[in-house]
Amino acid sequence: MLILDHIAVLGKTLAEAQSHVEQALGVPMGPGGEHARYGTHNRLIGLDPALYLEAIAIDPTAGPVEGARWFGLDQFQGAARLDKWICRVPDMDAALKALPMAGQKVALARGDLRWTMAVPEDGMLPFDGMFPALIEWHTDNLPGQRLPSCGLRFDQLTVSHPQADEMQALLGPLLQGDWVHFETGPVGLSAVFQGPEGARAL
Repeated sequence: MLILDHIAVLGKTLAEAQSHVEQALGVPMGPGGEHARYGTHNRLIGLDPALYLEAIAIDPTAGPVEGARWFGLDQFQGAARLDKWICRVPDMDAALKALPMAGQKVALARGDLRWTMAVPEDGMLPFDGMFPALIEWHTDNLPGQRLPSCGLRFDQLTVSHPQADEMQALLGPLLQGDWVHFETGPVGLSAVFQGPEGARAL
């Protein structure tokens, strides 16, 4: 079972990623933190219902890391954009048995949060990065539940790829809820949100 947990805007710098989110959605991002294992840092905003969005980039103050960074950040080029979606799984071992292409288990922690991510050895997720990253949280109080809502409700994520039919056949039976849609087209993600002033999009 895959449950949409959060979405991520990548940038060559965190300032670029944060600015892209704030200009598109019209809400300020809150604080985030650092990920020492991968030499990255982020900022966060909470979304209804119990989801969240992160802006993430390589941390220029971090030391060298072992191996490739997650989310393909070592190869990231171009303008800041919505580039990753992350699905929660109840059992990472079972998830990787069903979806071995998602990567290898990596145990991570920050503050009182503990989680396991599936990260490909080269950092690059399948289907040109449009495959979801998998996460298993080891806490009852999930970040999406902890973060205060920014006032926007997540409406829909569209995953576009030339092999969208193949992705849907692989992931569709495992996805819970109806937030994620697949369409055949150029590689990319787009998301729609609803707020007091109407729809917003990334």
